[in-house]
Amino acid sequence: MIWAPIIGIIGDVLDKVIPDNNAKQKAKADIEKALIDNASKINLAQAETNKIEAGHRSVWVSGWRPFLGWIAGCGFAWVFVVSPVAQWVCALLGIDIVLPVLHTDVLMELTLAMLGLAGLRSWEKSKGLTK
Repeated sequence: MIWAPIIGIIGDVLDKVIPDNNAKQKAKADIEKALIDNASKINLAQAETNKIEAGHRSVWVSGWRPFLGWIAGCGFAWVFVVSPVAQWVCALLGIDIVLPVLHTDVLMELTLAMLGLAGLRSWEKSKGLTK
């Protein structure tokens, strides 16, 4: 749980401040509940913002996800198709050129993250949770 370190610190402070064990446990439980409730509210607000953003008609608002998909797709096309073919053609023509090298680790992270989101979206659609 992400809140464990914070709750541990608060628990240490409460141990020093509140002598009664029952009151101390109740205070720890109340603080933990408040932290978790707050995190849930933040996550729900972010999800709502994402829904509004994704449903917007303007490509400038809803288009950043497709834009990243196109960037990743073009990056992989460059790394695995265009660059090797261009190097081969340049070698055949006797042209000595150094083509740009893209960092495939970053492209892979981006692509896997987006495919994970796409998979979640497909799951939501299959369950009838979204349009």
